Amino acid sequence: MKRFMVGSDRGQSTLLPKCLDNWIDESNPVRAVDAFVDALDLAELGFGGVVPEVTGRPSYHPSALLKLYIYGYLNRVQSSRRLEREAGRNLEVIWLLGRLVPDDKTVADFRKENGTAIRQVCARFVVLCREMGLLAKASVAIDGSKFKAVNNRDRNFTRAKVERRRAQLEESVARYLSQLDTADLQQPSEALAAKTAHLKEKLDSEMQRLASMEKQMLASPDQQISLTDPDSRSMATSGRGSGVVGYNVQVAVDTESHLIITHEVTNVGSDRAQLANVANQARIVLQTDRLDAVADRGYFNGVEILACDRAGITVTLPKPMTSGAKSEGRFGKQDFVYLPEEDVYRCPAGEKLKYSFTAEEHGQKLRRYTTNACRGCAIKDRCTTGKERRITRWEHEHVLEAMQRRLDENPQAMRQRRETVEHPFGTLKMRMGATHFLMKRLPRVATEMALHVLAYNLTRVMNIVGVKPLLVAIRA
Repeated sequence: MKRFMVGSDRGQSTLLPKCLDNWIDESNPVRAVDAFVDALDLAELGFGGVVPEVTGRPSYHPSALLKLYIYGYLNRVQSSRRLEREAGRNLEVIWLLGRLVPDDKTVADFRKENGTAIRQVCARFVVLCREMGLLAKASVAIDGSKFKAVNNRDRNFTRAKVERRRAQLEESVARYLSQLDTADLQQPSEALAAKTAHLKEKLDSEMQRLASMEKQMLASPDQQISLTDPDSRSMATSGRGSGVVGYNVQVAVDTESHLIITHEVTNVGSDRAQLANVANQARIVLQTDRLDAVADRGYFNGVEILACDRAGITVTLPKPMTSGAKSEGRFGKQDFVYLPEEDVYRCPAGEKLKYSFTAEEHGQKLRRYTTNACRGCAIKDRCTTGKERRITRWEHEHVLEAMQRRLDENPQAMRQRRETVEHPFGTLKMRMGATHFLMKRLPRVATEMALHVLAYNLTRVMNIVGVKPLLVAIRA
C-alpha cells in the first residue's frame, strides 16, 4: 500500500513498554478532572466509603468513581454501563483510574448513594471559579427550562387526561359493540356472543383501573400522578399545545463568563415563585451584599420582587400585559400617571383619581383610586364600560415602578438575558441528548443535574482560561 500512512504491526513487540502518563498530554482536560478531585476533602463533603472497612473485599475509593463520573459527563457518557466499558478501553479513563475497571453496579450505586455530596462538589467548583476571579461582576441572568423525565406522557395522568381517556374508551367500545350487533343480526354465532362478553369485561376492567387512578390523582396535592417517575410532572412548554413530563430546572448565570452560579431542580411548572429563591442563592454564592438580576416576564410576581428588593437584589424584568381593557382597545393602568406628592392618579383626560379605600386580597393591601368625573368625560368609552374607572395600587407598588424605570432606561436588558441564559440551557440539552434525565425521583435527578452543571462549568472555564492555568489555580 504505497503512498499511504502505514500503522504499526499489532504483533510487533517493543523492547521497553511505554509509560501510560506519556499518552496523556499536559493540556488534556482529563488532568484537570484528576487534579480537581484530588484537591477535594471527600470526607468533609459527605462521601461514604472514604475510610475502608477492616474486613471484606477491598472497595473502590470514592475519588476514583467521582473522577469517572465527571469525565463521563464531560464527554457525554452518563450511563453506568457505558462508563464501565470506557474504563476498559478508553486510554484517558485508564490513565485517570489507574487501570481500575469498576463494574456498572458499583458505578450506578455510587451516584445513587452520594447525591448530596456530589451536589456539594458542583458548588465547590463554583467557589473555585469565584476565587479565580471569573465571577467578579455581581450580575446574573435567571431563567428556567423544562427537562424530560423518565416518564412517558401516556404514563402521566391529570383530571383532564382521565376524563378524556374515559370518553375515548366509551366511544370506541360503543362503536365496536354496534358493529358486533350488526354482524350478529346478519349471522348470529356463539363466537360473536363470546367476543361481546369479553369486550364488556375488558371495558369494566379498564374503567376500574381509571377509577383507581383517578382516586390516587385526586389525593395528590396538585391532582396529578406519574407512574414511572412519581416526582415528575406534566408541564407546559413554549410550543402551542405542547408539553413535557419532566422537571423545571432553574439557573442563575453570570452575565460575563456565562458560568452557572447556582441551579435548582423543581417539579413545579411555573416560574412565578422561583425568583427570590434563585436570586438569593446566587447572592450567597457570590458573597456580595448587592446583586443585579435580570429575568423574563414569567417571573413577574410582586411578592417575589419585593423579597429581592429587601435582600439587596436589584431585579429587572418586564411586566406581562394581562389587562383586559388594553386588549379590548381601552386605556390600561400604564396610561394613568401616579403623582406621589398628591397621592393621586392622573388619567389620560387630565382628571385626578383620588384615594378612596383600602382592601386586602390574598394577603396584600390594595389601595383603590376613583373619580366622579367619568360620567361627563368625552373619552369615557375608551376608558371604562362601568360608571367610573377605578385604579388599584399595591402598597409596595413603588418597587415595581422603580423596576419598570430601570427597564425603560436599559431596553437591551432583555436581549442580554436571552444571550446569557439560553446558551447554557442549549449546551446542556445538546449534551444530555433527547432523553435528558436517566434517573428517577427528584433527589436523584438533582444529583444528575449537578453533574451536568459541573461538566458545563468545567468546560466553560477550560475554554476561557485554558487547562494549564486551571491546574495552577486548583493546586494553589
